[in-house]
Amino acid sequence: MIIRKGTIQDMPSVLLLIQELAEFEKEPNAVEISVKDLEKDGFSENPLFQTFVAEVENEVVGVALYYYRYSTWKGKTIHLEDLVVKENKRGTGAGFALYSEIIKQGQKEGVKRIEWNVLDWNTNAIQFYEKSGATILDDWKVVQMNENGISKFISKLKNN
Repeated sequence: MIIRKGTIQDMPSVLLLIQELAEFEKEPNAVEISVKDLEKDGFSENPLFQTFVAEVENEVVGVALYYYRYSTWKGKTIHLEDLVVKENKRGTGAGFALYSEIIKQGQKEGVKRIEWNVLDWNTNAIQFYEKSGATILDDWKVVQMNENGISKFISKLKNN
């Protein structure tokens, strides 16, 4: 198994992994992005994300997609958006290797924090993260506003 920086040529495989994750998370129709979106957003002059991939016999079997954020309290941080391993390759160490690479990247970049979200029903992931030394924050709630919510908000602003 090889862990390496993802390339633009890996994006079709990355999209398949993202779609597999959506199915695992019981949201099979939620993925709206395309390979072209990943290529543009990850490999433009100012990329929005970076990846590490796990490769076995020239096949991408896992991905860790991350980007840098800024905390007003801590400074530079990494947000791990997704860590996905093909279902038939789970248990091979690919997930741990990708996770380790993200932690090493954080140390190399001198970040003050690495953060990510985990679904409350994903007990295997939660146990893995806790055993690795990560802290699960039960007192914080994830807040999101989807495209429809954004449009409604802007409409209300215009009407006031």
